[in-house]
Amino acid sequence: MASMASSSSTFFLSFFYLVLSFTVTAKKTYIVHMKNQDKPLSFETHHDWYSSRLQSLSATPTDSLLYSYMTAFNGFAASLDPEQAESLSKSDSVLGVYEDTIYTLHTTRTPQFLGLDSEFGLWAGHNTQQLEQASRDVIIGVLDTGVWPESKSFDDSDMPEIPSKWRGECESAPDFSPKLCNKKLIGARSFSKGYHMAVGGGGIYKKHRDIESPRDKDGHGTHTASTAAGSHVANASLLGYASGTARGMATHARVATYKVCWETGCFGSDILAGMDRAIQDGVDVLSLSLGGGSAPYFRDTVAIGAFTAMEKGIFVSCSAGNSGPSKATLANVAPWIMTVGAGTLDRDFPAYAVLGNKIRYNGVSLYSGQGMGKKPVGLVYNKSNSSSNLCLPGSLDPALVRGKVVVCDRGTNARVEKGAVVRDAGGVGMILGNTLVNGEELVADSHLLPAVAVGRKVGDLIREYAQSDPNPTALLVFGGTVLNVRPSPVVATFSSRGPNMVTPQILKPDVIGPGVNILAAWSEAIGPTGLAEDTRKTKFNIMSGTSMSCPHISGLAALIKAAHPEWSPSAIKSALMTTAYTEDNTNSSLSDAADGSLSNPWVHGAGHVDPQKALSPGLVYDISTEEYIVFLCSLGYTLDHVQTIVKRPNITCSTKFNDPGELNYPSFSVLFGDIRVVRYTRELTNVGPAGSSYKVTVNGPSTVGISVRPRTLDFRSVGEKKRYTVTFVAKRGTSPMARSEFGSIVWGNAKNQVRSPVSFSWTLL
Repeated sequence: MASMASSSSTFFLSFFYLVLSFTVTAKKTYIVHMKNQDKPLSFETHHDWYSSRLQSLSATPTDSLLYSYMTAFNGFAASLDPEQAESLSKSDSVLGVYEDTIYTLHTTRTPQFLGLDSEFGLWAGHNTQQLEQASRDVIIGVLDTGVWPESKSFDDSDMPEIPSKWRGECESAPDFSPKLCNKKLIGARSFSKGYHMAVGGGGIYKKHRDIESPRDKDGHGTHTASTAAGSHVANASLLGYASGTARGMATHARVATYKVCWETGCFGSDILAGMDRAIQDGVDVLSLSLGGGSAPYFRDTVAIGAFTAMEKGIFVSCSAGNSGPSKATLANVAPWIMTVGAGTLDRDFPAYAVLGNKIRYNGVSLYSGQGMGKKPVGLVYNKSNSSSNLCLPGSLDPALVRGKVVVCDRGTNARVEKGAVVRDAGGVGMILGNTLVNGEELVADSHLLPAVAVGRKVGDLIREYAQSDPNPTALLVFGGTVLNVRPSPVVATFSSRGPNMVTPQILKPDVIGPGVNILAAWSEAIGPTGLAEDTRKTKFNIMSGTSMSCPHISGLAALIKAAHPEWSPSAIKSALMTTAYTEDNTNSSLSDAADGSLSNPWVHGAGHVDPQKALSPGLVYDISTEEYIVFLCSLGYTLDHVQTIVKRPNITCSTKFNDPGELNYPSFSVLFGDIRVVRYTRELTNVGPAGSSYKVTVNGPSTVGISVRPRTLDFRSVGEKKRYTVTFVAKRGTSPMARSEFGSIVWGNAKNQVRSPVSFSWTLL
């Protein structure tokens, strides 16, 4: 179930069982939003009040209260039947009762690619020792599948004592001793009551119940936590691939893990409990490589918890999702969340399919076994049968494939499972060919038999050869690890795309980061493919997904927090966005792996993160909690809905924006609709030297006029704020069905370029 990982088919099968179990049991988990100000004085705590409310319902057992939320949410989670939930919802002190939702996981060379060879070495004007010391006070909370604490990525050599602000702990479990935590991995908790409620109703699903423990049996959580803040580990590799020193983004920061994802996914009640606890524990950054679909913010568990985190100065980074290249597929789009898409590295794992017609086609693979030797064997592709051309379990005829290389179409089941199907039917190799959906995107996998993944165009040529040649043959060859690949980065096909369907006036995703073929620490409870029959063990694994790009940004945010502890989460987000780049290492505009076309801000947001520039951005777009509340009030939500997110009883929404796009966001999403003129005012804060002056440069399509007033901003002091107004005018004669266009607004001087992407839409899609 991890990111783009091979266990996706297991997840969907599990999800089917989950739905089935929901129909078997009458009770479900509900999240109940309370008016906390209504608590009678007779109750000492809100928890006591919640318990009393539940006991007042007929036939409600005392253990039906699963969680009492303290900070991330005003209310509780409880096991109720629909009649009890309906009864609760009628109470004056209850703002809403929502059924629990399921979220899914969005599943080395990265530091060098990002220019972080030495964490602070090129940070002019800063004391390196002081910064290294400061980063040791930063705590990254990772909500995921838990942690494999024995990994060397969590070695605490030379780490000073744990910061006094830390209030968390390491849980004890049958397979997890609190002594496994240390001065690097300072916290490990698990939250499973929502999961157990969902799967504990008896029937066929009961045998799938996991042990309640912070230990990572999936690998995903260990991978993301070590990507964010893993210590240096020499001689790391996946079975010989990507060998070198593995390290996280913020190698001196602390890690606290919160296991909220289990065999069937991640339940909203557990996620909220994890966020609630992490906020109380004292984390500085929250990293969540998971998400559901798009929903209004008052129904989005992650958005609700993240609002409280933001208010308390905690930076929240979330993955955008793996539903690309389709439009409008984003998750985690709340403006107080950093929404992260995925791009490629300049490292690849080439492999080749040499056909009997002497043509050699390029692909990728992480196969690490003995290989096929040097003699070509028969090649087979069965187009007539859709299950066998997809290499679904049980679909291949051993009489046809024994001793041959099988061409399998990508899609439906996991990529590595297809290889296992070929192997089990007697095949000796596999060529995994992309279809139209995946285009030219290449994701390397640690296959169980010799296997090469190829793009759609090459896949079509191989399929044609296999069907037209009377005696088709193939030989698969593996090329190891190659660096300095050009062009890179390229936006990953799977990376979810805009527009933002929850609030079209907020441009999402925010940025992209490395998310394809990422090497990081792994759980030794599972093989690198995640398949049950994969008995190999490895301390590191290579994974792809926005799950992998999210913790890169979480770690970079921790570095910026260390350097600028007084900066708000919005200021850190602005620094990462306005310094991002939009050209690859061939000095060409970023391209999209889906079809090789040029990418755009709906695909890559502000661009690919550039941590060195983000450390000293010059100017930032800051946003206060009060401004976010005004934004929420401008969305047409009821006061109860706004209170669900903000958790304040005195919200009146007396102040609203005319348009949600008036939020002081570092990017612009202009939706003309039936109006021709859109005008926004933004405010910039000087975080560079006193006496800095900036001039504006605008870039846009011929269909839109853009004017900025004033055109120069002069800052006399550090921390000074200046406002500017930008007017966008849709030129007459532009069709209301015009396709989306893009541009930019850049405030620049000799030292800094503070860049904001702009999207223009006449219709939403």
